[in-house]
Amino acid sequence: MDFASKWSSLLTSPSLKHLTEAGFGIPKEKQHAAVQDLTKAHIESFDQAVSDGLCRAVQAIRPLEFMFKNDRISLAFVEATIFKPVVGKGSICRDLRVFPAECRGRRCSYRGKLVADVSWSVNGVPKGIIKQSLGQLPIMVKSRLCNLHGLPPKELIEHHEEAEEMGGYFIVNGNEKVIRMLIMPRRNYPIAMSRPKWKNRGQGYTQYGNRTLHCISMHCVKEEHTAINMNLHYLDNGTVMLNFIYQKELFFLPLGFALKALVDFTDFQIYQELIKGREGNSFYKSCVSEMLRLVMEEGCITRGKVLNYLGERFRVKMNLPEWYTHEQCANYLLDQCICIHLKSDVEKFYLLCLMTRKLFTFAKQECMEENPDSLMCQEVLTPGRLYLMFLKEKMAAWMVSVKLSMDKRAHRLTGAVSSENLVKMFNMGSDVTHPFEYLLATGNLTSKTGLGMLQNTGLCVVADKLNFIRYLSHFRCVHRGAAFAKMRTTSVRRLLPESWGFLCPVHTPDGEPCGLMNHMTAHCEIVAPALPTTTLPALLCSLGVTPVDGSPGRAYADCYPVLLDGAMVGWVETELAPLLADSLRRFKVRQGISQPSAVITWVCSSLAYDEIEPGVTTHQELFPHSMLSVVANFIPYSDHNQSPRNMYQCQMGKQTMGFPLHSFQERSDNKLYRLQTPQSPLVRPVMYDHYNMDNYPIGTNAIVAVISYTGYDMEDAMILNKSSWERGFGHGCVYKTELVDLAEKMRGEDNLVFGVKPGDPKVMDKLDTDGLPSIGAVLQYGDPFYSYINLNTGQSFVSFYKSQESCVVDNIKVCSNDTGSGRFKRICITVRVPRNPTIGDKFASRHGQKGILSRLWPAEDMPFTESGMTPDILFNPHGFPSRMTIGMLIESMAGKSGALHGLCHDATPFTFSEESSALEHFGDMLRAAGYNHYGTERLYSGLSGLELEADIFIGVVYYQRLRHMVSDKFQVRTTGARDKVTNQPVGGRNIQGGIRFGEMERDALLAHGTSFLLHDRLFNCSDRSVAQVCVDCGSLLSPLLEKPPPYWSATRHRKTVCLLCGKSDSIDTVSVPYVFRYFVAELAAMNIKIKLDVK
Repeated sequence: MDFASKWSSLLTSPSLKHLTEAGFGIPKEKQHAAVQDLTKAHIESFDQAVSDGLCRAVQAIRPLEFMFKNDRISLAFVEATIFKPVVGKGSICRDLRVFPAECRGRRCSYRGKLVADVSWSVNGVPKGIIKQSLGQLPIMVKSRLCNLHGLPPKELIEHHEEAEEMGGYFIVNGNEKVIRMLIMPRRNYPIAMSRPKWKNRGQGYTQYGNRTLHCISMHCVKEEHTAINMNLHYLDNGTVMLNFIYQKELFFLPLGFALKALVDFTDFQIYQELIKGREGNSFYKSCVSEMLRLVMEEGCITRGKVLNYLGERFRVKMNLPEWYTHEQCANYLLDQCICIHLKSDVEKFYLLCLMTRKLFTFAKQECMEENPDSLMCQEVLTPGRLYLMFLKEKMAAWMVSVKLSMDKRAHRLTGAVSSENLVKMFNMGSDVTHPFEYLLATGNLTSKTGLGMLQNTGLCVVADKLNFIRYLSHFRCVHRGAAFAKMRTTSVRRLLPESWGFLCPVHTPDGEPCGLMNHMTAHCEIVAPALPTTTLPALLCSLGVTPVDGSPGRAYADCYPVLLDGAMVGWVETELAPLLADSLRRFKVRQGISQPSAVITWVCSSLAYDEIEPGVTTHQELFPHSMLSVVANFIPYSDHNQSPRNMYQCQMGKQTMGFPLHSFQERSDNKLYRLQTPQSPLVRPVMYDHYNMDNYPIGTNAIVAVISYTGYDMEDAMILNKSSWERGFGHGCVYKTELVDLAEKMRGEDNLVFGVKPGDPKVMDKLDTDGLPSIGAVLQYGDPFYSYINLNTGQSFVSFYKSQESCVVDNIKVCSNDTGSGRFKRICITVRVPRNPTIGDKFASRHGQKGILSRLWPAEDMPFTESGMTPDILFNPHGFPSRMTIGMLIESMAGKSGALHGLCHDATPFTFSEESSALEHFGDMLRAAGYNHYGTERLYSGLSGLELEADIFIGVVYYQRLRHMVSDKFQVRTTGARDKVTNQPVGGRNIQGGIRFGEMERDALLAHGTSFLLHDRLFNCSDRSVAQVCVDCGSLLSPLLEKPPPYWSATRHRKTVCLLCGKSDSIDTVSVPYVFRYFVAELAAMNIKIKLDVK
């Protein structure tokens, strides 16, 4: 579906009809297109990587040549194929295909086999092709290599998936992992930038002019996505230095050497090319002459000599065969490190000349610095591209590992190299299975080259299904990069006007990642497939562009250079340029040409149809809310709220207990939250229905009265009606899963199986004969959890339920291993822990108004309306003035009128304005139903029955229950574990640790003058110990028990003697902190004596 038709069919208002439509529960014929579009960028990029991208990458891997027993051996990849996930050889099964649900349940990886054709030759004579498996690669769910690809909802449910399964993630060790989308510099585009800190880069790198060092930077990317960063630096002596990174090492090369090595031009021709457009600038001319003179001084007159010179110096780093000449080494260097996106050396030459001209213009402040944080200079690193770059590097590394294993075992191989010998060596090569699983499991990149990226950690995140909103936001998130998080400047985090419509201004976390972790707007799409641009240079030339080696009709100073995908196409005259741009735009609108890279132009856009000005407006906004992300679009009336509150709601919407999925019985996630009775909101934006969010609801409609009542609602606390709670308001549960693998219980013991020893008293008849609890059984602390038997000895072992919370056994899955040979040794027990709201649990409305439950108030004591209705929630009115969440007040009125008239109101932002106000609209509806125009009512006190003096604002608000519960947070300790060294209580909630009483807490007790309490906390309740000290010499270490002669009886009383004084009557007993004794011993080890003055 194309972009235009997709959004033209957007609903005009939300509706409750689909909740009552016939055929509820019957799977639809097709999946919901809008939901599937959320992961489109991930799946499309992966599909492109494993089809067209894989072919290009395999062809781009250079053949590996090396000497082996006086023969020149060459290994090269011909082609590679990735297969769909299937079971291993020798497995017994009905269906050979493996599906994602099995991998999640078994806690293994969803992966397919990579098979490559490797051709080999000896001394240049081809010897044939060997098919070789290189290991297993993780496969993205719902991609074309996935076994779920193209299945309708009914079949997805049969395979234990969601009907609306979106895919876009990998399954590694049972966890769903998403490769983060990172913002990278725009490919093949020379960006002018300055960095003050570059002056430390060595001699000549002083700051020029206005305290900055000037540079032109380019992120070069090949067709198969291999990337490298390359910079041109301006030095204070007027020359230019080219720097590039090879295998994570930074190299510098004077520009003159690079230019002369690329083309066989005379110095005068190079000089002429460099000064184009600046013929009258004598300073520039002298700088160019100086650069070329530096090359001459080294004796490099011809191109061959320059190549020889470079090859001799760089070959030590290149790992090339020894029979390569210096020239071949230099050519390899130019091919791998300089303008790698261009195929011919002449193109590279023209581009370097253009970059040099731009650098001098920038250094002389004749052109502006470009902002690398602007969207114009950025692109997104898609998951498929990272996957392919990593795969290409690991395939090349496999070849090197084969060479190393051949060198290692050279003495064992007799005679010439044969295909049988080679196959043995191939099998010893390092496969790609482990590196890929490590990358996806940890998010850490282990790479020799660094793949042209600024970071090597945090590349993957777990797609946790806390609720559907959190899950989908993983796929819409774009991250600026970990390197920027440590930067002191805030310019990177700034919200720039050019990101309008691409990045959401609201949906970014507060705190450290603010402005770095952004989310794409609902309408923003990422273009994954690379489109061919081979026909464009001819089209441009026909529209008036002079080719790069021709001469334009005007002087170069009156012409603009034309670049296409980082290659210099030619020159266009100043007068022709606007006409050329218009022609290209017309072609684009008629879809005559594909757009190779994002061309950003200044546009004057209008929001509404009636705002269009003929001759001025060029573009029109699709919707007023198209600047918001998917999650921000779910906030009702967000245009009436203060901006930070919308930011908070974007974060809290992702922490809500809701309905994360439908297949609870099939899942074995570590933790899942479930709200028992979720509801469809009465007030919701259009986008809520567009994404069918009623499939995964996240809250409950509550009757909220805004009243300060009882004092239990101070500081964002809220009072809940006890009867509402008893009827099930906010009830939920947590699903916890434990995987028990008997193979890990006793290493090397193969005879453990689940079961119960007949008549075992420890089991207490609470386990079935298979050693597992029955489904639906309630487990308390200390109950038997599971039991297993050693078949050899007949001995049984029982594990007990260790949690303090009681739970219900929800389901038990018996798992096998990947080969299908596992006996009854591996199970998944899922328990359900009921978590009904309790004092201290967190709730929030959809407007960033969070609060904790402070009291369950009896219904008979709650204020009530004239009709006898009591509110579910009492909200403190002090929460509104400073926070200015007017959207919540409007939602309350809208919800009330919706409940009275049986309607579902549209809460899309920007639907109301100064002219048509929301207050009037909903006030009239309330009045029509016989209620006050402003949403207030007279309430009666639940304690006295008297009418309250003030009118109370009361209405229906959609409330969310958040996952932060007191049961997971409270920490209490009487006695428990202590630290081995200091003897002080250990910290940490999981190990029943103590709560730290720190310096500030000490200050507070000192200020109160409670010295006895302070002494008790820091001494008696921490590490009080009784020690012996010698009063004469003041030593803590010398008093020791006297050594008994052999004839003494064991019961005889021994005295404590000071070793230094030799007396026992000077020993006294003191109470000191144990850590002090440890400190004295540490100081003694450093030859420092501590003397105690005992009074």
